[in-house]
Amino acid sequence: MKGNQMKKVIIVQARMSSTRLPGKVLKEVLGKPLLEYQYERLQRVRLADKIVIATTVNQSDQPVIDFCKRLNISYYRGSETDVLTRYYEAALLYSADIVVRVTSDCPLIDPFVIDKVMDFYLQHYPTYDYVSNTLERTYPRGMDTEVFSFKALERAHFEAVSPPDREHVTPFLYRNSEKFRINNVSFHSDQSCHRWTVDTVEDFELIKRVLECLYPINPEFTMEDVLDIISLNPDWFYINAHVEQKKYGQ
Repeated sequence: MKGNQMKKVIIVQARMSSTRLPGKVLKEVLGKPLLEYQYERLQRVRLADKIVIATTVNQSDQPVIDFCKRLNISYYRGSETDVLTRYYEAALLYSADIVVRVTSDCPLIDPFVIDKVMDFYLQHYPTYDYVSNTLERTYPRGMDTEVFSFKALERAHFEAVSPPDREHVTPFLYRNSEKFRINNVSFHSDQSCHRWTVDTVEDFELIKRVLECLYPINPEFTMEDVLDIISLNPDWFYINAHVEQKKYGQ
């Protein structure tokens, strides 16, 4: 089967519990939850066949299910801590041949970026098991896209044993290059200093300003539009510049 004939499913991990900003995925800007902004953007990914929200069986995540039902979005409920199993079961349920992993704390993610990473994977199929734009960071944090085969996900599911590998889904793939063939997609310039992911109050403040500025004018704004608006408002960069990303294993 050729790469473009395979079923390509975007799986978004989302939950209400967050140590630094509880309920962040449904926090609202202009009367709309962040997860809805992200879903709108994911719908414009040309190469994807389906979008699935993968949340947990915890009662605290019922609001995520209610959100999915309201917008008629496919979803799956699985383990809170074993996110690798949650992904595997969701991919299995929706018959994914190729999985695209994004996280719900990236509401500004650009569909063109996702398509670029997916296109690289498909153009080289079946050369690589795993392709992302995060192995060597050049894109702003918040554009994170990982593309991998269901077979690679299945192998990770059955072979990974360490808690960080189970919790973070893909480290087992890119940390075992002797088992999996991996590659990276880079941007033409290094913009990795930018942080457009939501994990703290400061992160949310920056995302809020970007959405309030760009969305009413052009709901389909791009990554380049965000770079432009921040260059016009240089103080925005420093709103969350001090925030450190959680490391693997934390």
